[in-house]
Amino acid sequence: MNKIDFATVIGLFGSFTLVTGAVLLGGSIGSFFNLPSVLLVLGGTFLVTTISFSLPDIIRAQKLVFNALFTRTVTPNYAAYSMLDLADKCRGKGVLHLQNHLQSLHDDSFQRKALQLVVDGLPVEEVNRILQNDLNGMIQRHNSGSSVLRKAAEVAPAMGLIGTLVGLVQMLGNLDDPSSIGPAMAVALLTTFYGAVLANMFFNPLASKLERSSAEEVLLNRVFMLGAASIGRQENPRRLEMLLNTLLPPANRVQYYS
Repeated sequence: MNKIDFATVIGLFGSFTLVTGAVLLGGSIGSFFNLPSVLLVLGGTFLVTTISFSLPDIIRAQKLVFNALFTRTVTPNYAAYSMLDLADKCRGKGVLHLQNHLQSLHDDSFQRKALQLVVDGLPVEEVNRILQNDLNGMIQRHNSGSSVLRKAAEVAPAMGLIGTLVGLVQMLGNLDDPSSIGPAMAVALLTTFYGAVLANMFFNPLASKLERSSAEEVLLNRVFMLGAASIGRQENPRRLEMLLNTLLPPANRVQYYS
């Protein structure tokens, strides 16, 4: 289950609000809108980025951008306590006790998959291999999404620079027509402005957020992997606690038996 990540929402909304406020205090916001500049930067950034990736990668990145607005309610610390509780119960009641817990999990959750493999009686080595392949695929998908955003962050300022050159050429080519100098100069300056805003206030921050979210999800799934393997081996839950604490940051380590 996910909830809105207010830090991301506040950061995005606040930063764009500050820029908009600065524009309004200095004059009309209409002077900062130029359709050719918008088309050149937005359209150019999208098309040039598409050259470097496949269309499914672009679509997947767009979905990940939307997901960046949400954060998981299940933390690695909570997951560790959950797996220790299951390990403690399974030690006395057997692995089949997990069957009741599986019904409360989402069908596509990593924890459900891990525990289902244990319930099915697969060897622990096979369970680890399947889950590690699943985890590697998830990491690859997330890396692809953040790479798309990083590439877009590189392209947006470049498209702004191209727009600046186009505007300057148009301006210098029409010096005998004073009425054309203003629009050409607007394109020259606004494309650079749009490119800088997109790269530094949207693409780069969201790429960093996706990378951070991916690292948190990897840690969460490693906790589930370790717990499922321990339950499958019928190990002492105290040993599982020690192993989990080697994964978790010091501030989030568990003390289930303390």
